[in-house]
Parts: sequence; C-alpha cells; structure tokens
Amino acid sequence: MTEALPNCRSCGTALTITLVDLGYSPLANSYVPRERAHIPDPRYPLHVRVCSECWLAQADAAVPADEIFDAHYAYFSSFSDSWLAHCRRYAKKMIDGLGLGSESLVIEIASNDGYLLQYFVAEGIPVLGIEPTANTAAAAEARGVPTLVEFFTEDLGKRLAAEGRRPDLICSANVLAHVPDINDFVRGVAALLTGDAVYTVEFPHLLNLIREVQFDTIYHEHYSYLSLIAVERIFANAGLRVFEVEELPTHGGSLRVHACRTGASHPEGPGVAKVRADERAAHLDSAEGYQGFAGKCDEVRAGLMDFLTQAQDAGRRVAAYGAAAKGNTLLNYCGIGTELIEYCVDRNPAKQDTLLPGSRIPVHGPEMMRERRPDYVLILPWNLKTEIMGQLADLRARGTQFVTAIPSISITA
Repeated sequence: MTEALPNCRSCGTALTITLVDLGYSPLANSYVPRERAHIPDPRYPLHVRVCSECWLAQADAAVPADEIFDAHYAYFSSFSDSWLAHCRRYAKKMIDGLGLGSESLVIEIASNDGYLLQYFVAEGIPVLGIEPTANTAAAAEARGVPTLVEFFTEDLGKRLAAEGRRPDLICSANVLAHVPDINDFVRGVAALLTGDAVYTVEFPHLLNLIREVQFDTIYHEHYSYLSLIAVERIFANAGLRVFEVEELPTHGGSLRVHACRTGASHPEGPGVAKVRADERAAHLDSAEGYQGFAGKCDEVRAGLMDFLTQAQDAGRRVAAYGAAAKGNTLLNYCGIGTELIEYCVDRNPAKQDTLLPGSRIPVHGPEMMRERRPDYVLILPWNLKTEIMGQLADLRARGTQFVTAIPSISITA
C-alpha cells in the first residue's frame, strides 16, 4: 500500500514534489552532555517537499516544536560579531526611517537573547520581546529587554492587541522558517498591525539555497524554506501586503521583506519587482526549478569525504569551527565522526563540553585550537568564514588552512 503524501501546511495541497530527502538525522541543536554519551540520539526523517499550488517548500513535520525549542535550547544570537553589527545597522535604519522615539513600541518575535532589541533600548525606545525558550529570554531580561516567554500565535497577537499593545514596528529575523503553523503566525502579526505600522521579516532565500547547494541549512527546526512567491501568498491571505524587499548577504543570502496592512499608505518599492523577476527566471513557480538539487547535495558529500579521507591518509589533523546547526546537518548527512574530525570549537559556553548530535564530535572552547593546532579547520558556519578566519589569524600565520564545503570544497591557505 502506497504511503499517503503529506499536505502543504499552508494551503493543504498534497505535496508531490521532493526537493531533497536527507534521510534520518538527530535534532541539529540538541547538543549531548558528556554524561549522556552512552545514550543514542533520536533520529527523525529530514525530507523537504514543495507545494505545487503555493510553492511553499517545507520539511515533513516530524518533530513537535516544543521538543525543539525547549528550556535547554542552545542557540544564542549574540555570539556572532558580524550578526550583531548587522542588527545595529537595521535598528538605526528603522529608527530613522519610521521616526521611532520614546512614544513608539517595537516588538520582536523570537527575540532570543535580546541581540536586536538592545539597540532600540539604547535609544530610549520601548520594546517587547517574545521568545519561547526560557534560557535565551533570561539573557535578554538581563540586558534590559522585557521578554514574554511564549510561542507567538494568532491568539497571542489578538491578546496583545486587546491589551493596547500597538507596535509601530514588528520585526522577526530567521523565525518565519521555524514556525510549524505559518498561517496562524502571520495572522497573529496582522492582528497587531494598525494604520501604517510595519512588519519586517528576514529569512534565508530559497533561491540562494538552491543555487548555492546550501542543503546544510535544512534541519528539523526549519519547517519552511521561503521564497517571495510563497511569502506574498501567505501574507495576502492574512490581509498583509509586501511593499519592499531587500536582498541581504546574511546567512548565505537572505531577504528582508517589509509588509503592512493591505490598505496602508506605503508605496511599493523597486525591490519587490526585482525579486519576483529573479524567482520567475529561476522557475520557482514550476516544478522545473526544484529538479536536480538532490544530486548536487550528493556531489557536496562526495567532495567533502574525498578531502577528509585524503587529509587522514596524509596524517593531517582536521578540526571544525562552529558547533552550528547547519554543520550538524552536513556531518550527519555525510556520516562523519571523530575518525575524520578530531574536535570542534565554539565561542558559546552553552555548547562547550558537549558532543555534537549524531557525529559525537567533542566541542571545546576556541583555545583548544592553540593547544592542539590543526592542519585544517573546517568552518561549518560558512556564512561567517571571514569573521572566523580573522579570529584565528594567529593559526593561519602558523600554517593552518581553512576549508568550507558549501557549495563545493574550498581551501584557503
């Protein structure tokens, strides 16, 4: 008997197009305490399909959100200097562009450790963070960012509106992909917006994911992989209109979409038509645009395995930098463990002295690279390559070389 196809979580259409099936993988941010090393990681299917009606790319709903975003969630946004600089620039742009001041309100959905809202607080602008993970929310409160520890839903949006919380700006960065019920989330945003209030949302662009073979950005906490085509339809169904789109270099190529209520006065900016045209040219509005991606993922795996086995045969030491979720997808898809990569380092203390899920590679602080200098550093968060190489300039001067695997093996001496 043929297994029934899942339905699109936005429009309900049966999902007949596969983008890629990465097999079974552990949760990418579930770092393993050393004392639990003997307990096998649960593994879940990681299969991304595309809706032929609304063109939303989406992972099979294999894991409930409250199992992923729990009290021990280990991703803290503030451990990337380049990301903080990006956020500081965004805050200034929105403060100036919208004329925000002491009578305004900025709400961030999935505010993490206060990495963004701190820059509005510093300018005396009232803020509210909404964040489901208690440990990151506590870090935000310590920064002076008032934070509501809840998942954002339509019900919460309506409740805040009823309490008189009427923001001039709602923002969310790299959260829309993390929402299992994307329609409910966007309706919640619409419930909070009035007049000319603005919602900005940033997300990695599906067009770049496909072009640059960024399959390592696929993991269970990313329920959706977003194009402007899909986002405009979802927003329109909730009474929202996209009026501008910015293309950003962050996370390997992202979009920042500016939206408002359908009847708001904001004119449409040139970025909207440009990105629409780019997506049509790449056939993201037809099955053709999604064909052949899985084969390219296999080529990346083969290239990385060839490099690592050759390094091993030559007696070279390889370590990884960045205990990133994307790195865990890559390592588990390739079946890599401590036989090929000796250890990993990360600046985040919450990840140090743990083991990477699946691969069980030990995670240390960056100082380990000075104690046991590797010949090669595999940079798992390749989007931060320049920043990381700068942090390890002393190793580079001593002969360490830097490697990234996406979209193909690249070695920098």
